[in-house]
Amino acid sequence: MTFQPEAEIVEKSADTAVLIAVGANLPTERFGPPAQAVQAAVEALGDLAGLAVADVSSFYETAPVPISDQPWYVNAIVRVETTLPPHDLLAHLHEIEAGFGRVRIMRNEARVLDLDLVAYGRVQVRDDGGLVVPHPRLQDRAFVLLPLRDVAPDWVHPVLNKTVIELIDELPDGQEIRRIDND
Repeated sequence: MTFQPEAEIVEKSADTAVLIAVGANLPTERFGPPAQAVQAAVEALGDLAGLAVADVSSFYETAPVPISDQPWYVNAIVRVETTLPPHDLLAHLHEIEAGFGRVRIMRNEARVLDLDLVAYGRVQVRDDGGLVVPHPRLQDRAFVLLPLRDVAPDWVHPVLNKTVIELIDELPDGQEIRRIDND
């Protein structure tokens, strides 16, 4: 599938879910353990102008992907309603990460917070600035798909045209994940 350049809308349908993955596996002085950082990040999303939190998944503990000796992650998906275009939303996500102390050094490193724009309705984006929507590896990750099912059980991947349930059924083996109580 070829993505269109610079946030050009390729297809728009009734499926307008804007989905943000939230994850952390390192504690911070300000926010405490990863589950508290994830909760604080959800609250920070709700404070953004032009964005409203519509739903938050259960929290999940997940082994690192790819497998490593890092601590386990706490992950969730937040479904939002927003007037922000994808690039502006991503810029705000990076600002929130920086406010939590995230410094990007290398890929797949342990982190105090990770915010990924997983899907923006049926919009498909690929540009030179690094934004790719839908997230290019979401279909391979239980830590995205299981919480996504919590907030958008009828969601259909805009490129693969598969439901979240079909994608979960096709997940690669070996991913450790368990729902945790986040009350």
